[in-house]
Amino acid sequence: MGAVKSKRMPRAVREQQMLDAAVQTFGQRGYMAASMDEIAELAGVSKPLVYLYLNSKEDLFIACIRREAKALVEAVRAGVRPVLPADRQLWAGLTAFFTHTARHPDGWAVLHLQARTHGEVFAAEVAAMRADIVTFVTELILAAAREALPQALGCARAGGTPMDPHLPSGEVAGLAEALVGAAEALADWANNAPGVTARQASATLMNFAWAGLGDLMAGRPWSPPDGEALDVGAGVGAGDAGAGAVVHAGRTCPVR
Repeated sequence: MGAVKSKRMPRAVREQQMLDAAVQTFGQRGYMAASMDEIAELAGVSKPLVYLYLNSKEDLFIACIRREAKALVEAVRAGVRPVLPADRQLWAGLTAFFTHTARHPDGWAVLHLQARTHGEVFAAEVAAMRADIVTFVTELILAAAREALPQALGCARAGGTPMDPHLPSGEVAGLAEALVGAAEALADWANNAPGVTARQASATLMNFAWAGLGDLMAGRPWSPPDGEALDVGAGVGAGDAGAGAVVHAGRTCPVR
């Protein structure tokens, strides 16, 4: 049975205590297996008090999702300094993401596993959080393109071939979705792989993603071999040449 509180505590503090216990229980046992009795006992309060503060198990779970989602988004945004070069901004954002998910594995389990698999209401809450992160990553990619443009112009002034890092909006959106999806999968892997640090996970994704993004920003996009052209709507391909993209079939071509 849950223990009755021994002294008066501000409601906001008590509620956070309940949410801490709920996140731990939901994250480790799963939404269906978690019981309000268990959460109340872990929080050191009576079960009726949990219901008084948070109404129901469903409402408690939604409150957990919103708190953990807000904390994750704030951690990622706070980790990035706009004055840094684009690659350093992405590195800082990824490091903040992996550091937060490593420090709060139960919260990450609530967001990435439990909330997505136990009903549309819960999944919608996580989708809103993910949309915020995708928007932020989109901003970083656009910043990288803006940063690359003066370098391309400098290449032209130096007598080289100008490579315009123009990126269609659809491609930027796809790149952001791919990067966020990779980070989510890597966070699951890192949290279950002994000895993997947040910096190591960040470096893994930077090596996987930024190497490609760096070539793209430098005007060296990859394209399929001859005879296997991309669909026009799928991103950079032969049909995008008029939009400023420089495509090299089956390879990337460095700017010298």
